[in-house]
Amino acid sequence: MDIKAVGVIGAGTMGNGIAHVFARSGFSVVLCDVEQRFLERGLATITKNLEREVAKNKVTAEEKAAALKRIEGVTERGKLAECDVIVEAATEKFEIKTEIFRDLDRLARPEVILASNTSSISITKLAALTRRPEKVIGMHFFNPVPVMKLVEVIRGLATSQETFAAVRELAVKLEKTPVEVNDAPGFVSNRVLMPLLNEAMFAVMEGVATAEAVDEVFKLGMAHPMGPLTLADFIGLDVCLDIMRVMQEGLGDPKYRPCPLLIKMVDAGWLGRKSGRGFYRY
Repeated sequence: MDIKAVGVIGAGTMGNGIAHVFARSGFSVVLCDVEQRFLERGLATITKNLEREVAKNKVTAEEKAAALKRIEGVTERGKLAECDVIVEAATEKFEIKTEIFRDLDRLARPEVILASNTSSISITKLAALTRRPEKVIGMHFFNPVPVMKLVEVIRGLATSQETFAAVRELAVKLEKTPVEVNDAPGFVSNRVLMPLLNEAMFAVMEGVATAEAVDEVFKLGMAHPMGPLTLADFIGLDVCLDIMRVMQEGLGDPKYRPCPLLIKMVDAGWLGRKSGRGFYRY
């Protein structure tokens, strides 16, 4: 496939990072979100991150300017019809992704690949919403996208080998390392990571140790760059809760039950770094 133009749905943390790496790698990008203020915030983040890369001599000032010129921000999805691949990076809610995939299937040319950056939701279920299930795939980037090398490439039940090969090649062009994963709740990364974070929350809730102490154990004893509760705050506690619920429902095992403290904190609006308060204050 000759992929030149890429659509990205969602200008939040993951979406703006995905747009950043595509634009930096020479692709034209249509970045779409529901409100202009979200687009402006996302584009400001891309600009700031590119400036950081210039300061670190990872890109030149000219390359930064060229990358920014390749990104077009839109609030109307119609512009996505011109794209060769579309990556959905919206909120981790199945009902939201349902509406998006049905609309993208209507808008996009039949040969266009529809990829989801979902961190836990079934690619097979998303594909079944469309008339092109063989062209639906998971392309799970990691935060911060411009820095992290991994992309989980997730096959749905109907995903074709041609689609998989095209997306794997696309990831390599972005200077990422694609790893093939089959469709299952949480895939590999979150199937293993989220229960760890959830159990750390149980340790705090049950008074085993403070959040600071739990994190110190993992940093000093397991050589993790950040502790599990700092990481949960960084990911977003609402995202952690959504993923745990997807795994609990999809796998039916009580070991995936979300920690009650996590539920309470999300209900209170303590979502971590992005809201200013989670297990820590920011």
